[in-house]
Amino acid sequence: MKGKETLLLSVCSLMFAQVNFAQQTKDNKVIIEASDSYNTVIQKAANVVPSERQLKWQQLELNAFFHFGVNTYTDSEWGNGKEDPKIFNPTKLNAKQWVETVKNAGFKQVILTAKHHDGFCLWPSQYTEHSVKSSPWKNGKGDVVKEVSDACHQLGVGFGVYLSPWDRNNPLYGTGEPYNTYFVNQLKELLTNYGQVDEVWFDGANGEGPNGKKQIYDFDRWFKVIRELQPQAVIFGMGPDVRWVGTESGYGRETEWSVVPTSNLDPNLVQANSQHQDAFKPQGDMTGDDLGSRKKIANAKGLVWYPAETDVSIRPGWFYHLSQDSLVKSPGKLMDIYLHSVGRNGVLLLNIPPNKEGLLSDADVKNLKGFKNLMDETFKKNLAAGATVFSSKGVNPSGLVDGNPDSYFTVEGNDTTAVALITLPRKRTFNVLSLQEFIAAGQEVESWILEYNTGTEWKEITNGTTIGYKRIVNFPDVTADELRFKILSARSTPKISEFGLYELPANWENK
Repeated sequence: MKGKETLLLSVCSLMFAQVNFAQQTKDNKVIIEASDSYNTVIQKAANVVPSERQLKWQQLELNAFFHFGVNTYTDSEWGNGKEDPKIFNPTKLNAKQWVETVKNAGFKQVILTAKHHDGFCLWPSQYTEHSVKSSPWKNGKGDVVKEVSDACHQLGVGFGVYLSPWDRNNPLYGTGEPYNTYFVNQLKELLTNYGQVDEVWFDGANGEGPNGKKQIYDFDRWFKVIRELQPQAVIFGMGPDVRWVGTESGYGRETEWSVVPTSNLDPNLVQANSQHQDAFKPQGDMTGDDLGSRKKIANAKGLVWYPAETDVSIRPGWFYHLSQDSLVKSPGKLMDIYLHSVGRNGVLLLNIPPNKEGLLSDADVKNLKGFKNLMDETFKKNLAAGATVFSSKGVNPSGLVDGNPDSYFTVEGNDTTAVALITLPRKRTFNVLSLQEFIAAGQEVESWILEYNTGTEWKEITNGTTIGYKRIVNFPDVTADELRFKILSARSTPKISEFGLYELPANWENK
């Protein structure tokens, strides 16, 4: 009897230790010890979760970028810092039109290029004359940053700022600490004078300044200032919260892990690989096809939750060019980008550049409206709603189709596979599958498959690897009323919060 009691106590102690381990290691980062076994590394990876700010950011799905500045008036993409501020004169500037347009198209947050590489500031910075205060716009009394931030706060849209580390105008660039102090002073202006800031966006450009020298950036100092002044803001690109997906095409990678080795936080990799528009190349951890597989994390020194933002412009260029008015991406193209960015565990950052008058152009506005109409037509109704879900080992199988992202389907014990039989109320025709993991508890699914019953056999519809926040797959039309969703592999007990079936309209690519 005593032996059984001892055994029972030992089992209970082990179970408590496992639960306690899970509770203690639910963080957005974890250190991998040299003594950790392979299985321990995988278990630790499954326990890495997003911070509160990262989770809120991921749920935005759609962010808008506004590239605007002296480049708008010189018809260029990169300014040289020698532009005369007098060329900046957006006589019809209407920031409310910008923000209303993107809000009506479904975008939840905007980011403004407060200062691009040319060093021209869209606010009257007290630390330089190279700004709107030296322009004829509003007789030098204007402030684009204020107008955009005010519009965002009035309309309930998130507000973010892009501040280029590279400054081709300021003579302090390349001097080390003096420039870093200048940069921090400007950062403080943006973070204290314009209300809540939800995202701070740094790209990786690091070229020569007016003195022919490159600057060594004091990232730690910058990040500390942001955390002190705007603690809710996510830091993109060079910082600890959100990473660049590795391409400016708008298309994410097929397998996208939000949990990656801590080496992916290295700002030097961002500097080396950003500012490219080509497809993925093995140039480092930011652009590789595989960032977080078991093979990648097995020998890592640490793991971190570091999700991907996927950026692209609605036009070929990032700034407005009259010659590109006929080259605005169509609603169908924007939908395809959405499917392959948000639908690949990312957040889409779509650039819509204001024109010389200070307005979003008619072609851009029209195609954004078309994109929203196509989104509504496709996703207005989940064809799996009302389905009956059965799983022999499942816990809360109805959580798949209850429309509540905070509830989820999982399985008993420590099983890393799952099977759910989904019976629709009647036969439905669909060509889109949308899946979501309950990422507040981590990202775990490594492979899955969806099948349907033909009446005589189970036939595969589609399959995939990672899910993460959201996975969307489109395929040829299928008509069925009985489906089988299988999770074939996961790092821990999988937790699926949403299962959706939808139908893209005919010829949607050509809309």
